[in-house]
Amino acid sequence: MATTRATAPRHGTFLRAAIALQTLTVFAQAVSAGLLLTASYGETAHSVGARVMYAASMLYVLAAVLAWKPGGGSPRPVLYASGFLVLASVQVVVGIAHLPAVHLPLGVLMFGLSLLALAGRR
Repeated sequence: MATTRATAPRHGTFLRAAIALQTLTVFAQAVSAGLLLTASYGETAHSVGARVMYAASMLYVLAAVLAWKPGGGSPRPVLYASGFLVLASVQVVVGIAHLPAVHLPLGVLMFGLSLLALAGRR
């Protein structure tokens, strides 16, 4: 029982760090989208950033599962993280399909949701 209590804060810290990383990578994608419009290397920056953001979303799912199962936390963050990963998947698909009318607002929504998740982990 002492092990569960000792690992719960550690998993919660990992979860918070994963959400913070995800939020940062989504914001970086907005910056690289601006570069996409103004700089020759913008497409490369946005493409690499998309992969990093997707990896950060997968890390968020992993952190949520670790905070839930071994950490004894709520399963709710797993649902949020999984939903965000679905949104990230849709974002990648509509980005590849060059659908900016969907891609841009979805990116704004994702940033807002990520900020809300980060604020809720205090």
